Amino acid sequence: MLHLDTGNTAFMLLCASLVMLMTPGLAFFYGGLVGRKNVLAIMMQSFVSMGWTTVLWWAFGFSLCFSGDQKSGTDFYGIIGNLHWAGLRGITLTTPSPNDTIPMLVFCAYQMMFAIITPALITGAFTNRITFKAYMLFLTAWLVLVYFPFVHMVWGGGLLAEWGVKDFAGGIVVHNIAGIAALASILYVGKRKVLDRGPHSIPLVALGTGLLWFGWYGFNAGSEFRVDGTTAVAFINTDLAASFAAISWLCVDWMVGKKPKFLGLLTGAVAGLATITPAAGYVSPVTAVIIGLTAGIVCYYACALKNKLGWDDALDVWGVHGVGGFLGIVMLGVFASTAWNPAANGGVNGLIAGDSSFFLKQLAAGLFSSAWAFVFTYGMLWIIDRITVVRVEDAHEELGLDEAIHGETAYVEVDVAVVRPVQPL
Repeated sequence: MLHLDTGNTAFMLLCASLVMLMTPGLAFFYGGLVGRKNVLAIMMQSFVSMGWTTVLWWAFGFSLCFSGDQKSGTDFYGIIGNLHWAGLRGITLTTPSPNDTIPMLVFCAYQMMFAIITPALITGAFTNRITFKAYMLFLTAWLVLVYFPFVHMVWGGGLLAEWGVKDFAGGIVVHNIAGIAALASILYVGKRKVLDRGPHSIPLVALGTGLLWFGWYGFNAGSEFRVDGTTAVAFINTDLAASFAAISWLCVDWMVGKKPKFLGLLTGAVAGLATITPAAGYVSPVTAVIIGLTAGIVCYYACALKNKLGWDDALDVWGVHGVGGFLGIVMLGVFASTAWNPAANGGVNGLIAGDSSFFLKQLAAGLFSSAWAFVFTYGMLWIIDRITVVRVEDAHEELGLDEAIHGETAYVEVDVAVVRPVQPL
């Protein structure tokens, strides 16, 4: 039965709006990082997810994620739900959500925003190399075969939830699987033949970072699904981790490159946000500081390792989201404490608080999700390549995907007339 709480409901509608804003923020973030010839192509890959993922979510995605559970045997072996709520069938104004103080429709809308941004994260890895037709098939297949199963397994009462795995706002469900999918993608697609000369607009990257950081409060604090003390902890932990990661990345980058780079500060903030996500509502603010500092350093060197290995992860999706997400999952297993999220509310104790089994579960879940995301992503790209070519033609890569595929350009070239001074008579 729904016990409507107008405060909780209003809060969750606001959080859903904040998470929705993150996808345009991601589009600006990625759009600034690529060259001028590929701005619209990378931004469109984010924006089209807002439309197409919503269609799939309404048709069957929400139902596959949240209908049925392993305990009652009403799902498919704890891996995926059923079609009981396909097309939102049977959900009314008074249908309660897992938190019975907000309507199911609000819960559905909030979770939909997560589904929209997660596959869009992957696009930063294979930028400038994928045809739009192949991307649409990839977007569909990846949601069905990777994202929807992990939502159900972790948040929908499935296999990992029954096992005791915790993920407050998406370290496994969002960042780890997206980052590992990015790695599989670039290994399948291969390197760019035409490299960008660097970010064409760092101000656009800064705008995107600001929108992501702002929206992340809804991403993490909203994952409590009510307004209470844990909501406040998740909110402050989000900001602390982002801030300390931004500064630690900046400092390491400064020491290595001898100059304080604005881009390093921005990238570090996103790394901290990704890393705190699974732990935000389960750890103390002091732990959030530790997680942020660690994220900035570890993710920086992960990106450096990627460059050394020659992986063409164009926008460091694996190094920031894959490594950051996995790091957050494991650090949750170390630092979780019921002092900051009571057991009655779903909180747990980690390794330091005396529960080594929880740490091992988190580690195993991180490895399991990484293997699943890699194998399914690589396999689906191979299959898609048999349906329609995945990689763009060399000539299109040279011209730029904005013009070659979409027939548009982000910037209009203007010929500036040379004004000569008037000679005195």
